[in-house]
Amino acid sequence: MKKLILFSILITLSFSCAKKVSQETKTIKEEAKPKLVGGDADAHGCKGSAGYTWSILKKECVRLFEIGTKLTHAEDGKTYTTVAYVIFDGNKAELFLDTQKESITLERKSEGDSWIKDDLQLIPWKGYVLKKAGKIIYTGQ
Repeated sequence: MKKLILFSILITLSFSCAKKVSQETKTIKEEAKPKLVGGDADAHGCKGSAGYTWSILKKECVRLFEIGTKLTHAEDGKTYTTVAYVIFDGNKAELFLDTQKESITLERKSEGDSWIKDDLQLIPWKGYVLKKAGKIIYTGQ
């Protein structure tokens, strides 16, 4: 009788261990799926995870923080700071706002004038001032 009880305990333990080992193996396999780093290319092939954005003026992927002019949000009592970037090319300026998915191309008539598009106006004054509908929204060097 003692042998029968001991034998049944051993059988029960071996089945329970086998099940636990197979569950652990399955969990490890699920965690091992690699994530593709740098696989976030946009329609133009620019990799956002590496800091690249498509520039209409340059017709290439650019890193705004390297070549763009940084504009900071004008103080209006907010406790956070946002930035915009501008790339210049002749009488055109490409504006990258954090609120817009696509960049905005502004144009000016001659040197010294403001770059304009709809209700946006980029003024070269003590650096740059960006106005929207007459209200200053960004300033920068």
